[in-house]
Amino acid sequence: MAGKSVLLDVEGAVIEEFSGDCAGSGYPYLCRHVRERLLTEDPRLLTRDGLTIRTTIDQRLQRLQRAAQRAIDAHVHRDDAPVATQVMIVPGEGAIRAMATSRGAGDGAALQQGTTAMPYTLAAALAAGLRYDDGFPASDVYRAPDHTAFRNCAGQSVGEPSHVIFDLEKGGDRFVTLRSSTLGAMNIFYMRLAEKTGLCETVRTAESLGLRRGDGAPLRELETFTLGVNEADPVSVAGSYATLAARGRFCEPTVITEIRDGSAAPRLFPPRCRQVLDPAVADAVTGVLSEALTESALGGVGREAAGMPGTTSGFTAARYAGYTPGLASAVSLGDPRDGYRYPLTDVTIGGHRHPRVDGASVPGSIWKETMTEAVRGTRETGFVRPDTGRFGGCRDACPN
Repeated sequence: MAGKSVLLDVEGAVIEEFSGDCAGSGYPYLCRHVRERLLTEDPRLLTRDGLTIRTTIDQRLQRLQRAAQRAIDAHVHRDDAPVATQVMIVPGEGAIRAMATSRGAGDGAALQQGTTAMPYTLAAALAAGLRYDDGFPASDVYRAPDHTAFRNCAGQSVGEPSHVIFDLEKGGDRFVTLRSSTLGAMNIFYMRLAEKTGLCETVRTAESLGLRRGDGAPLRELETFTLGVNEADPVSVAGSYATLAARGRFCEPTVITEIRDGSAAPRLFPPRCRQVLDPAVADAVTGVLSEALTESALGGVGREAAGMPGTTSGFTAARYAGYTPGLASAVSLGDPRDGYRYPLTDVTIGGHRHPRVDGASVPGSIWKETMTEAVRGTRETGFVRPDTGRFGGCRDACPN
């Protein structure tokens, strides 16, 4: 009679027993992700006993899986209404090293991405020939000039002239560049940049980097795409940032490397990777995101790193995503009941009352603590420096 199925970590140590319904799992987010992968591969696997499922999860003490869980537990309590989730992925491999959540209910919830979506527009703009110091005169509001200002990939006009976009902080009339607007995560500038670069070009860039909706539907091609209106789970966001860390090489995120059932040859799940973005463009995006992290309140993680906070309209969710050359991570925080009905305003999280929660606050703190611990004691590597001859200065959108 076959024994119970088990999940193993990357080194072959037992994580826990595995049941197809994940009832009572100590790692519910991981368990459900494995379950979904098995359903895709062969639904019959869920009815078999005696499976040995080797995963990419790293459980070494004080590293990765445990570091991610400890950082979440330090900032978000299990009985808090909002749920925090974190995923860590190896760039250039797609191996998921950690999947942690503050509680089982609502784990891995697909929340709006917020301003962590801005790097997709930045990549599309740099690929189209814009430079760091190209920019636009900016004011405190943005409205699409007409319906044709934004066209989806089907050629349909989706601009909404009646929709008014604001920044959280007003700055008055001034000239803003790609670099400065990214450091400030400026909604108004990025709406103008998406208008200039093209909505479809931005959507296709995001898709190529690995962004997917949590419900499996196509990405919503709205004028506010660059502000992160799509609901994506942390695996998708972490995977897209891992592509930037790998200099434009996308690897399908995977948590299973091998399945054995004792009666046949093992099923192997090798990495599936392809180049999707010019390495020089990826390096240029990383250069700006490195500066964004360094100049933020988070500061850094003890290694070269890049990152972007994800703040949403109405504070329906909050995120932080970033990477070192060897590890990408994304954190999400939101109320799984409904972010619009239960926004992250005047809310208690981790025993602290927050008037409002943005991406750099609770999610950013979780991300920094996890990544700082994850890179400790590892070999130090650096990013490839941006090509300033190609991306430095300005080309045709310079200040007067």
